[in-house]
Amino acid sequence: MNRRTAIRRLATFFLTTASLAEAQQAKKIWRIGYLSSQEPARESLRAEAIRQALRERGYIEGQNIAFEYRYAEGKVDRHPELAADLVRLRVDVIVAAGGDTMVRAAKNATKTIPIVMMGLGSDPVEAGHVESLAHPGGNVTGLTTLARELGGKRLELLKEAVPKITRVAVLYNPETRSNVVEKKEVLPAAARALKLTIQPWEVRTANDFEKVFAAMIKQRPDGLYVIQGPLTNANEKRIVGFALKSRLPSVYGNRGAVDAGGLMCYAADLAESYRRVAYYVDRILKGAKPADLPVEQPMKFEFIINLKTAKQIGITIPQWTLMKANKVIQ
Repeated sequence: MNRRTAIRRLATFFLTTASLAEAQQAKKIWRIGYLSSQEPARESLRAEAIRQALRERGYIEGQNIAFEYRYAEGKVDRHPELAADLVRLRVDVIVAAGGDTMVRAAKNATKTIPIVMMGLGSDPVEAGHVESLAHPGGNVTGLTTLARELGGKRLELLKEAVPKITRVAVLYNPETRSNVVEKKEVLPAAARALKLTIQPWEVRTANDFEKVFAAMIKQRPDGLYVIQGPLTNANEKRIVGFALKSRLPSVYGNRGAVDAGGLMCYAADLAESYRRVAYYVDRILKGAKPADLPVEQPMKFEFIINLKTAKQIGITIPQWTLMKANKVIQ
């Protein structure tokens, strides 16, 4: 065999090997573990936003990506077992679509599989999920939606929308760390500035709501502030129903509550945040390490008012407040 023939065969070998490697890579189906603190029906819209954003980046379900969904359905005690289940499946990335307990459960279940937070909990640095926003370290990165930090603004908007209120009932779960911080550190300062009296009410399980509602109404609050968390989210319709029946102006940290009949919400634009989750998943699947991907804070916020609810409970929202809203439900 002469030198030219040897070189040609060697080149053919390398080209064939490269083609096989590319073919194998093309057939790779990435598995995304999706951990949700909610039930499937409630989670479907934000999950679809992530899927759509991934499709735009070239990830097609059934071709090169597959999802493994696990739903806690409002039961915090299920978070560890669901996270462990995804780890056993050896997914490539875990999307933690829940608050601090969900992220913590995923982090406790694995130190190697990348975890992308959807930002629904407290400050991720204070909660111990990451070392810093700029340099997360470890295997966790993603988003923070400033849910707690926006508490003062929500209270301010409620007071502006209903100037006559003086006593605001605050519904929260003392077993959720971010709820406790918002209730103890954020709302009191804002309430003092607005000359409001805060009436805190604890709910630890789904069975607590009815007795808390009965006791709350005896205290005659003028408004209702609901701190977002797995328990309150899972019982959203009950809370909204109580507020409507009691003719209480209510404010929330999530759009779903207003769509269900709550008066108003102020929060990070979650649709935009969900789409950013796809950015993190894409970067990680292409080889980036979570430790090197900075945690992002929201750039867009949404203020939504349900004018139909306002009419139903007998209040008139000032025009200047309505002009601030991104959306008004008629």
